[in-house]
Amino acid sequence: MSIQTLTPAPDAPMAGAPVPSGRAIDASRSIAGGVYTARLHTSLEAVIPLWLQCQANGMCSAHQLYAWVEGIVKRLMPEGADLLVVEVADAGTGELKMLVPLMRRTRFGHRVIEWLSCGVCDYSAPLLADKSLWTPQAAEAAWAAVRSVLPRADRIHITGIPREIYGLANPLALLAVARESTLITSGLVLDGDPETLIKRKGRPSFVKTYYKDWRRLERHGKVDMVEANTPALIELVFAALVEMRLKRFRQLGRFDLLALPAVVDFYRNAALQGLSDGSVRIFGLRVGEDWVSVQYMLVRHGTLHALLIGMDLEVVPNASPGLGLMGELMVWGLRRGFGYFDLSVGSQPYKEQFGAESSVLVKIDETLTPLGKGVAAVASLRDRAELVVRSRPRLLKAVQGVTRRLRRLKS
Repeated sequence: MSIQTLTPAPDAPMAGAPVPSGRAIDASRSIAGGVYTARLHTSLEAVIPLWLQCQANGMCSAHQLYAWVEGIVKRLMPEGADLLVVEVADAGTGELKMLVPLMRRTRFGHRVIEWLSCGVCDYSAPLLADKSLWTPQAAEAAWAAVRSVLPRADRIHITGIPREIYGLANPLALLAVARESTLITSGLVLDGDPETLIKRKGRPSFVKTYYKDWRRLERHGKVDMVEANTPALIELVFAALVEMRLKRFRQLGRFDLLALPAVVDFYRNAALQGLSDGSVRIFGLRVGEDWVSVQYMLVRHGTLHALLIGMDLEVVPNASPGLGLMGELMVWGLRRGFGYFDLSVGSQPYKEQFGAESSVLVKIDETLTPLGKGVAAVASLRDRAELVVRSRPRLLKAVQGVTRRLRRLKS
């Protein structure tokens, strides 16, 4: 497939110019397969009707729901960062085709355009106005239109791109510039008899250990899975989640985003807002009077997205309450008609033991200036070094030990 070279439109942002506050910028681009116009919006309020239209009638990931993204903009965007929401429409009909939420910020001396995530979105996917199938040619044309209205930057770096959005091809993953990343996502199809789900899906040795751990929990006291479905319960159970994670990560000598007050406020506020539509849910596993595990989830299109999990491994020694809660949630979800349990990003062994299937996420890394190329080259070396370390268990263990000691010294 040949891609024609595109030059900036006369009304595209001038090189080096600041992003205009509250003003939309238009341009149009075409490649075989589609003709699209693009408009750059720098305020979230300007696109509320379009956003809600995609959310209601098209295809919108749980990580791109308006309430979730509004929280990112209000609470997590770095100082000095520019909000960039690109509206893509059919040039012939004017019909909305997608919204692409991005931001531009300065990192390590270079300007980078990245996904509007700030660390709280596992996946990067545009909001699609309808459920029409995208072809690689149409995706290239739409991306060219997006590129034509973006402000000057050294690099475009988008990670966490899933190949599909609830079964529909993700246009970003169809682009020629998209490459496989080192990130893996896993999930489990929920089907069949809920009572036998864990036995049917899990590996035999894991299933044996899973039920043995559950019996240990029951010997300690009455075991209950509690959904935080009131503001008071959300405050209580979410506080337990934060406490568990910070304690656990301190023990491991690792940093967790929940160490940042702004991130804690973001997740708490999102959970309280989620009470109205069930899009955010928190579940706690209680043994007697003790909370032993908490799971924070997003809910969308028949899918349970597991985001944050916390566990207290000291209440019941030699048991894994986190896995117990996760298994209970899988069964709970199947009973209520959910068809998929998303285990999120990461290659932790327990995901495979549950019987989950994995897929590789893709990324876009376009370097636009010599400085951007230099930063990308350094990042590539770091990624390759990480792959080498992770492929050698003894080396990985040694590196993790050194990292933990350094972090403890720093704290």
